[in-house]
Amino acid sequence: MNAIRSSDELIEATINGDEEKVAKMVEKAHDENASVIGYNNETSLSCVISLAYYSARKEYIIHRELATGKGFADLVFIPRKTSDKPAMVIELKWDKSADTAIEQIKRRQYTDKVSEYTGDIILVGISYDTETKSHSCIIEKITK
Repeated sequence: MNAIRSSDELIEATINGDEEKVAKMVEKAHDENASVIGYNNETSLSCVISLAYYSARKEYIIHRELATGKGFADLVFIPRKTSDKPAMVIELKWDKSADTAIEQIKRRQYTDKVSEYTGDIILVGISYDTETKSHSCIIEKITK
C-alpha cells in the first residue's frame, strides 16, 4: 500500500510541477529498486520509473520508447478517455542536464504524437548523474 500511495503522490507532484519532489521520489525509487550491478543503466532507470508511476495505469495508457517519427520518447502517458489528467512525456538523460531532456522533447516534437489525445501536456526531463547518483528534474506544462 505504501508503494501505491507513493506512486499516487509522485503523479500529483509531477502534474503540479514540483520538480524537487519528483527528483527526490525518483531517486528514492531508483535506490530501492535497481540492483547494484544495473544501477547505472538507462533501461534500469526506465523500468524503475515505470514502477514508480505504477498507479498511473488507472488514468493513463503508458508507452515506453514510443516512436514519434523523429526518435523515441522514453515514456509517454496518454490519458484514458475517462481521465481528466494531462498527457505526460518523460525523457531521461544520463550525465546531462534535465534541460537537455526537455529540449530533446521539443526538438524532436514528441508532443505531436499525443496532442490529439489531450489538451494540456506535461513535459518531464529527468537527469541522473552516474558519479554522484543524484537525480534532477525539470517540468514544463504546455497548455492548449
